[in-house]
Amino acid sequence: MTLPSSLWTPIAVGRLDLPHRLALAPMTRNRAEADGTPGPLVAEYYGQRAGLGLLITEGTQPSEDGQGYLNTPGIHTPEHIEGWRGVADAVHAGGGSLFIQLMHVGRIAHPDNTPHHRQPVAPSAISAEQEMITPAGKQQTPVPRALGTDEIAGVVADFRHAAASAIAAGADGVEIHAANGYLLHQFLAPNANHREDAYGGSIENRSRLVVEVAAAVAEEIGADRTGIRISPAFPLGGLDEGDADAVHAQYRQLVGALAPFGLAYLHVHHLGDDALLRAMREAWPTALLVVRYGRERDQIADDIEAGLADIAPLGRFALANPDIVERLRENAPLNDVDPTTLYGGGAAGYTDYPALARD
Repeated sequence: MTLPSSLWTPIAVGRLDLPHRLALAPMTRNRAEADGTPGPLVAEYYGQRAGLGLLITEGTQPSEDGQGYLNTPGIHTPEHIEGWRGVADAVHAGGGSLFIQLMHVGRIAHPDNTPHHRQPVAPSAISAEQEMITPAGKQQTPVPRALGTDEIAGVVADFRHAAASAIAAGADGVEIHAANGYLLHQFLAPNANHREDAYGGSIENRSRLVVEVAAAVAEEIGADRTGIRISPAFPLGGLDEGDADAVHAQYRQLVGALAPFGLAYLHVHHLGDDALLRAMREAWPTALLVVRYGRERDQIADDIEAGLADIAPLGRFALANPDIVERLRENAPLNDVDPTTLYGGGAAGYTDYPALARD
């Protein structure tokens, strides 16, 4: 099937001039070194996919407390900066642009997976009750420690420092991860946030940390180098944001509070409430990225055609096809994903997916 011409129209996003409406969606791959430094294999992986134009990296912890999984990258030490510099250089050499996703996992963590082995932190001392892979096998996430009100400024400062570190590494910008069950999303969810201070209770209070992080990062590196990801009503990590009315109220308020910053883009991991997506589209002044679970090849441009999105990031299609842009342009067959190699390991299922054969 030939995809519509709207997919191949150039677009400006922040400081970037992108050649088309595709992008690389963030996907955890667990290939960093033990200290969180991305090595040459990570650089090769992203460099192979530079044709996607805008590449948003896997979740990258902004601090030691931000780590929850094994072999996920960080962006808060000099070693991390040097490692990411190699990734940025590889992407730029292929004509692409790199945004590093800043992800603090909050309660989605286990002490055995972190360098300091401390108790995870979260809005409230409520376990996510999720199973995680650890060096000792699968274990349940423990009850986290509730962040003190006086500690919140430190979390904001960690995001600010990580954003500056990303730019020092040569990245073109960062994406703030306020989605998919992680720390910032936990603050938005009533069943994970039982706080009684300025960061809990009302919709505005639950949004406060997300807004403060966005303001700090935009101030540090520029709003036009800052994106943010949200996932309204996604029940990941044990979160429950309430009924449709509650979700609409929360995210209309949040998007309204973020819109004046003029960030480069809003990235929505969309569950399917198109009424809410339309409302966010109307309220958001810059580029809107929308990714959906289970999207088929012939549906990639549907949201763009419907005026609900400006860019359609690709996940597994791009994971298994380093030359996905060429394959879609030429209506060529796609490689299938090997699910056994998604997380951890080496080159197999990471950098060894074949490109199209050329005469």
